Amino acid sequence: MANGERQIRRSESGESGRTAVEDDEGEQNGEENGNGEGQGEEQDEEEKDKIIVDWYGDDDPENPQNWSLVKKCYLTGLIMLMTSSVYMGSSIYSPAVMQAVEYFGVGQVTATLGISLFVVGYGIGPLFLSPMTEIPAIGRTPPYVLTLAIFTILQIPTALVDNFAGFAILRFLAGFVGSPPLATGGASIQDVFAPHKVPYAMGLYGLAAGSAPALAPIVAGFAVEANGWRWAFWEMLMLSGFTLIVVTFTLPETSSQTILLHRAQRLRKLTGNDKITSKSEIEQSKMTPYQVVQMSLFRPITMTFTEPIVLACDLYIGLIYAILYSYFESFPIVYAQGYGWSLGVSNLPFASLLVGALISYAGYALWNRFYFEPRYVKHGESLKPEARLPMSMLGAFCFPICLFWFAWTANRTLWISPVIASAFFGLGTTWMFMPFLTYLPHCYPQHAASVLASNDFVRSMMGAGMPLAAHGLFVNLGINWGNTLLGCLTVLFIPVPFVLFKFGPWLRSKSPMALHDEDLEKKKEEGAGEA
Repeated sequence: MANGERQIRRSESGESGRTAVEDDEGEQNGEENGNGEGQGEEQDEEEKDKIIVDWYGDDDPENPQNWSLVKKCYLTGLIMLMTSSVYMGSSIYSPAVMQAVEYFGVGQVTATLGISLFVVGYGIGPLFLSPMTEIPAIGRTPPYVLTLAIFTILQIPTALVDNFAGFAILRFLAGFVGSPPLATGGASIQDVFAPHKVPYAMGLYGLAAGSAPALAPIVAGFAVEANGWRWAFWEMLMLSGFTLIVVTFTLPETSSQTILLHRAQRLRKLTGNDKITSKSEIEQSKMTPYQVVQMSLFRPITMTFTEPIVLACDLYIGLIYAILYSYFESFPIVYAQGYGWSLGVSNLPFASLLVGALISYAGYALWNRFYFEPRYVKHGESLKPEARLPMSMLGAFCFPICLFWFAWTANRTLWISPVIASAFFGLGTTWMFMPFLTYLPHCYPQHAASVLASNDFVRSMMGAGMPLAAHGLFVNLGINWGNTLLGCLTVLFIPVPFVLFKFGPWLRSKSPMALHDEDLEKKKEEGAGEA
């Protein structure tokens, strides 16, 4: 074949008979041959007339699954950075609440709306913004960059505003536009890692999501103490601005549908053959606006209340999220008022949550290496979703241990005791979040985006309500009985992962939207037949 010559031929990447466009020598020069073959008997008439662009083979370097480990790890780091930058925005204001009370002349509960409205914003935002990342013509990277840019800009008026109504609106808008990485960061990670390797990267992603709210008060505490409440948002501007610069110039596109669509567009331009297209372009052309709205808005809400598995996971993670945000009320009472520490120092115990999360990630990685991976290698795609749940059973006991210990040692013993107790919350968070957030899309592979959006919405709404309720809870019941009440709630939820592990297959069998064991058996038989 002459140098630079491009040929269009049937893909050798599998047995499906899909048509691919292969560049043997280069893309810049040469002759183009627009010949192509049909798609097969299972395709409709429209697709038979098209030349479908696919990967060039199993080792196509543009396929995100074939990227080098270094590039995959760098992508994971960028997702963690974006996630941390936004999640820190929710609680970075917590050390400044009392100063905001004085400046704006509002009550403490009202001032706490600065936290709650931000959380409401990033709970609602994914329902409207995340579907954009699933549109192949847009992809994942542009929404990340655009929304992060707006999020960064919003920090400026937030730091300069002089009335509480404007402050509250700006906080909601910042949470709303900053939400895409929080909801679809996991999808970006799953784009590039094999299923049995996903837990490692997802664990790091969860570590960033769970630790960032705890880290923010430490970052802002001393600055707010020295320079006033506005410096919490100047720090957010610095952090999000740095993240924006890095992401704008280095974040790669991970959606395979978008990459193939761009390849098809490039080849149409080079060859002048309008029949060259991507599978996603054909599928997208068949979707009506109503179907898009139904997928992004209605389905996550309906699945929350019609799917027991989804509801159970959402409520449990929502409860844990609410308890996390209760700490922004209880920690100042314990360490600033009880132990008499300064504003900056009284936020340092939040580091115990980070330490606990780091320890739990190490345990989660070991579990994945020695328990989950061997089972996945043995069973492949026929492995039941419930195989992802065992670590959540251990995590379920961490929360009551933490809350009861914290409740009855805070301000009664040396400060180190409630600090160590709080580390158990960090342990439980990773061991609960990661199994559940990988279990849900495994149970509902055709509706993964909807179940994750449902989970994000429910946990955000529960988390947003807690800062408003926590003040009255701890003022009226005290730190001891207030945390005991929360601990009793976590005891009631301990059976959830055990019930899902035991009865999950039965619940899935009753759902028209879930993966059934019969489907897994078919995959197993197909795998045996191919072997």
